[in-house]
Amino acid sequence: MITIGGRAHNIGEIFEVAGLGCPFVEISLNDPATVEGWFPQLLEIKNKYDVSFLAHYPNEDNPLDINVLQSKFLPRIRTLMNLSRQLDITKATLHFWIDQRWLPAELLPGKLELLSRIVDYGNDYGITVCIENLSERSESFSSAFEIIPDLRMTLDIGHAQLLAKKNTSFRFIEDHFSRIVHLHVHDNRGGTSVKDDLHLPLGEGIVDYMAIMKSLIVKGYDSTITMEVKPEDMSRTRKSLEDCIRNT
Repeated sequence: MITIGGRAHNIGEIFEVAGLGCPFVEISLNDPATVEGWFPQLLEIKNKYDVSFLAHYPNEDNPLDINVLQSKFLPRIRTLMNLSRQLDITKATLHFWIDQRWLPAELLPGKLELLSRIVDYGNDYGITVCIENLSERSESFSSAFEIIPDLRMTLDIGHAQLLAKKNTSFRFIEDHFSRIVHLHVHDNRGGTSVKDDLHLPLGEGIVDYMAIMKSLIVKGYDSTITMEVKPEDMSRTRKSLEDCIRNT
């Protein structure tokens, strides 16, 4: 069954999104010490609103430095996974940049080895690890999926609109549908930089979310969707999604 939740970046937003009646909140887990400090409030939210949590782990410290990733990023992810298990989190999204158009070719094997270790950590903690598309296109994920059988994908339909003439969601769905177990939905007006990643409510930009959702549903998508918009924009974004699902 398709389930629609919302993204929250801090403890105040987590309370706000849970209060909207979302069945789950995807929470940013960046710093282990901060997350530990949130624990009493997170448990209060779970009990008060009967919600579950998904995790969104931090960006890489330096996506081009294997040593930094191994010495700093990997241990932090493992600590965050341990904390995630204590919150009954079973699905997590990860930014791990492997765009083969710009990543130096000699770095790719090392990065994929580290990504494989992260997925193994996830298996140890009962967490499905989902790599999220940033600038990558479908072919950049092919090698990762080939060598890491348990790696799954978060398809971000807003990111797929950037740096592309046509939204790359359609190609991801065509090539890697079996790996897609989570969606991030938001809108933008296209563009080529981080500042163009506007996270607008659906329908306020040029992302053809109706066609993307139809493509997914026709193939049998029945998992989670996170609205990556401001809490005040979630009600109308949820309505847009529900209308689309109902009419497909």
